[in-house]
Formats: sequence, C-alpha cells, structure tokens
Amino acid sequence: MSYVLRTATSADADAARSVMLDTVYRDLRSGYVPRWHRDIIDIEGSYLRPERRTLLVAESADGEIVATGAVRDQGPQSPPNPEWIAERFPSGATAQLCRIYVRPEWRRHGIARAMVRELSAFAAAVGGYEALYLHTDPAVPGAEPFWRSLAREVCDERELPGGGQGIVHFELPLPGPALVPAPAAAAVGVTGAP
Repeated sequence: MSYVLRTATSADADAARSVMLDTVYRDLRSGYVPRWHRDIIDIEGSYLRPERRTLLVAESADGEIVATGAVRDQGPQSPPNPEWIAERFPSGATAQLCRIYVRPEWRRHGIARAMVRELSAFAAAVGGYEALYLHTDPAVPGAEPFWRSLAREVCDERELPGGGQGIVHFELPLPGPALVPAPAAAAVGVTGAP
C-alpha cells in the first residue's frame, strides 16, 4: 500500500471532509457537532487560506485520499477543557495538531507518524509557535498508545474529579531550526509503503 503525503488543495476538500466525517461518526461516535467540528465543513477557511495553518492529505496510488492531518493556531478553549490547560497552551503561540485521521484499512502503515513529523516541521518553519499541543479520545482504538509513543501526557481527564471529557492532553516537542526542511510542507512528497 503506497501513498504520497502532501499539502491539501481546494480540490481535496470534499475527499478530506469525507475522511473526517467518517471518523467522527464511526470512531468518535459523536457525529457532527457544530461547536467541535465546524472546521470540517469549512476546510478552506479553516486550513487552506490562513498562513499559520495547514492541512495535509495522504493520497493512495489510485488517487484516493486516505488520511488527513492539520495544524491550527488555536489552543484548547476553556470550557470545555480545564482552565489551566487553556492557559498553558494559548491561541496564537500554540500549534494544535488536529484531524489526524486515517481510514481503517490504511492504519498501521506509518501514515499518522509521517503526518505528525511533517505537521511538526510545518509549525516550526512557520515560526511564532512556542508549543505543539493535541488531545485525543482514548476510546478510539489505537489512539492513546499511538500518542503516548510520540508525545508527553499533560493531563488525563479521566483522572480528574468527575472524569472531565475523558480525553487526554499531550504536548510534543517543537522541532529546532536545524531539523526543519525548507520549504516545509509545501509539497511534502513523503512516500510510504508497508
């Protein structure tokens, strides 16, 4: 199973939206919730036009978009997140990794790991970010162990009084300038195979 990881274009919006919506319905089981998923509907305004944001897609050899991943310059908000998390990861200074979704039949081929590497490089190259943040729902099969292999836990809401939202917050190291390819994520061109 080979794929190319690249920066999304307007032509990819519908296919990327399909991957994202399939994930929120099938894996997250929340369905579309406007306050959480508005960016999925407005992919261009959310990820393609803003300079400090990006959306990557993994495209299979037959042209199917099989995975997505994004960076946005918005930290976690309180509520629903704990206030101290929002203060630690403020909008503007925080690059939030989000929408890292891989279709089930394409999982365990290194796509998500490559996506995280390229998104991290993008955040470092854009500049102005002081932290790389993400959160995950541990109910999604494989999500929690995957993120624990790459990132440092900041807060497991399941351990808070009342269990919070049940999500786990993580921080990843921001790559240093020597590790950032130039130009980052312009045409990623990462190719993967099993």
